[in-house]
Amino acid sequence: MYIALLHYHLLRGGVSSVIRHQAALLKKAGYQVLLITGESPSETGEIPVAIVPLLAYDVVRSERTGALPSEENPHALAQGILDAMQKQWGRPADILHVHNPLLRKNSLLLPALEELQKEGLNLLLHNHDFAEDFRPDVYTADQNYPANCHYGVINRRDYSFLHRSGLQKEGLHLLPNAVAPLQWTRDLKRHRFVYPVRAIRRKNLGEALLLSLFIPQGTTVAVTLPPAPTSPDQPYYQFWKHLAQDLHLPVEFEVGLKEPIQDIMGSAQAVLTTSVKEGFGFSFLEPWTADVPVIGRRIAYICTDFERDGISFPHMYDSLDIPMAYLSPPLLRKKLEQALVETYEAYHLDLEPHTLKTLTDDIFSREVFDFGKLDEELQMDIIKMVASNSIARQDIIDVNPFLETLCCWDIGDHDDIVQTNKELVLLHYSMEHALNQLQMAYTRVTSLKVQHRVSKTVLLDLFLDPLKLYPVGISRKNTSGLTQQSKWEAGS
Repeated sequence: MYIALLHYHLLRGGVSSVIRHQAALLKKAGYQVLLITGESPSETGEIPVAIVPLLAYDVVRSERTGALPSEENPHALAQGILDAMQKQWGRPADILHVHNPLLRKNSLLLPALEELQKEGLNLLLHNHDFAEDFRPDVYTADQNYPANCHYGVINRRDYSFLHRSGLQKEGLHLLPNAVAPLQWTRDLKRHRFVYPVRAIRRKNLGEALLLSLFIPQGTTVAVTLPPAPTSPDQPYYQFWKHLAQDLHLPVEFEVGLKEPIQDIMGSAQAVLTTSVKEGFGFSFLEPWTADVPVIGRRIAYICTDFERDGISFPHMYDSLDIPMAYLSPPLLRKKLEQALVETYEAYHLDLEPHTLKTLTDDIFSREVFDFGKLDEELQMDIIKMVASNSIARQDIIDVNPFLETLCCWDIGDHDDIVQTNKELVLLHYSMEHALNQLQMAYTRVTSLKVQHRVSKTVLLDLFLDPLKLYPVGISRKNTSGLTQQSKWEAGS
């Protein structure tokens, strides 16, 4: 069988790693595999790669050629994809397996895919992220998603949402990612709580700084990588770096640029995660393969999938509550309402009064409020207060008793949990299991024609739950949401 795996780029990152693993597994299993991408890959391997420049992000093409997307032709992209397969094999692929096509990173891709579908290509649209999930910067209301083709997702929530939005189960495939065991250096001093991420906004870095105030003396919170230099998340990252410096917090930044990952994992007492939103959730699984436990914020729709396989997360919390006495409910309401209004406007939606009322009623009915649902400025206020006020620190411990023990336990005392989770991760998320799931999907893609389409209205409604609003998890083209005053206070 001939399989073409297609993505905007193969630069370093989570989706690119998944694609490379898939390609290697498929080749080993005897498939003919071609990687089609819009940019030259950061590293070459044994799998042939075809570069189709029109497949790159809109912004990359614009910088490269100066042309606007409206001046380019989707037909040319479709033809470039066909030509790549023809050059490699002398024929089209049996399956064109497209990763993350529903994000408007490339405005030519969806119409090009529809044209390829008319040419008879079997499509598998494999979605790691959704524009409807508070990501209006990559959403378009005036372009339907391809109909009558197969879709893949990486978690059960997304499977449910697509099914409820109109897709038949026969044409919808749950394709969890495979987890490669991590390598780690033994016999190092375990003195860190490692946050192994590129510190983009939704990773909720402020919460990691707050937790640094509750870790044992002599340990640190270590964040591995900064956002990309041109990322709109850079101002937020610099904001947190300056605050950590000003308050002398035990936080290390960019350790992944200075030390090999094996040494970083070897120095980890635990892996910490405070992210408010993930697609698959590698950070909840990978550390166990290096005999390192995972602590921090539990994302329910992610962890529920893993818990169904028996993996446990005894050192995680669903929310980090702040007493309302330390917040201003009117200011909190104003900020959350503003975030919700701006999000709806970015989606070109009208915000119904009852939606705002739901949000307001939720705020004023609470005695505590989740730190993760605060914006950066309110998070900063709480961190400063806890850093300087022992009474406030104790009040927060009183409503979050887990803080007394979250970071204060010895790995050896929980070796049974670590080893059990390690075995379950390697069993349920092995490369072999991922290949089996992929092969079953391919069989259905080539043998089963489906008649269905996604209702974008329903899908958007499912994702845009006002009670699941995390300001730090909203992705917009203009993310300069920090006031000049707060930047100055943080030392920038």
